[in-house]
Amino acid sequence: MSSELRTRTIVGVALIGVALGTLLSGGLLFWLLLVIAGVLMQGEWAGLVKAGRDHRRLSMYAVSFPLAILCPLAAGLSWLGFGLMMGAFFFVAMVTRSFRLALGIPYVCIPIMALLFLRGQEPNLFGLLLAFWTLALVWATDIGAYFAGRAIGGPKLAPRVSPSKTWAGLGGGVLAALILGFLLHRFAGLPIQLAAASGLLAVTAQLGDLLESWMKRRAGVKDSGTLLPGHGGVMDRLDGVVAAAPLAAALYMLLVVP
Repeated sequence: MSSELRTRTIVGVALIGVALGTLLSGGLLFWLLLVIAGVLMQGEWAGLVKAGRDHRRLSMYAVSFPLAILCPLAAGLSWLGFGLMMGAFFFVAMVTRSFRLALGIPYVCIPIMALLFLRGQEPNLFGLLLAFWTLALVWATDIGAYFAGRAIGGPKLAPRVSPSKTWAGLGGGVLAALILGFLLHRFAGLPIQLAAASGLLAVTAQLGDLLESWMKRRAGVKDSGTLLPGHGGVMDRLDGVVAAAPLAAALYMLLVVP
């Protein structure tokens, strides 16, 4: 194993461990992890859209307001948080005169709201299962896509955006997500509708990955940041979650909630 792959593996395992630990705790710790990730992602988004340092800081301060109100000790998940998100969006757009910078606000906030919504479902263990399914299927998609792409190769998925991605990798990611979904249905009680939708969410996660790849290509950078050794930035790790989490919450409401 190369030193770069070793570093990537160690950091990846550590990140999953932190995510699972806070996910199990739920409540304040899970919210805090999401807020930290969200503010950092907004800073990386600002870098990708070439915002200046002052505008970058302004957008990070702005996104912290709707994220703060989501705290379980404050209003929690409510329409107030959504309203503050829209207010932060228009504030950043007007002050900086950059619509692209302001788009980072909903890009960060909506998936965080979706994860908090899923984790907050009752009973507590069911909410834990829903949030774990959402995160784990993205991990499974990435792993399945990596190994299938390397083993099979073949036609590129989107060569102008992400030259390393292949159709075989996409298929491997979808298959891995479906296997995970049905295992969680069989052994943990995940609703069958959501297990069957795992493949759709895998495709969505890959689209989120491609969106960030497109942004990085436009910005002329390899990674969204340098915070995570071997992985790049926070956006590089969570681009699939950003796309999959809102759809997971929507599918739960449409397919499961009576």
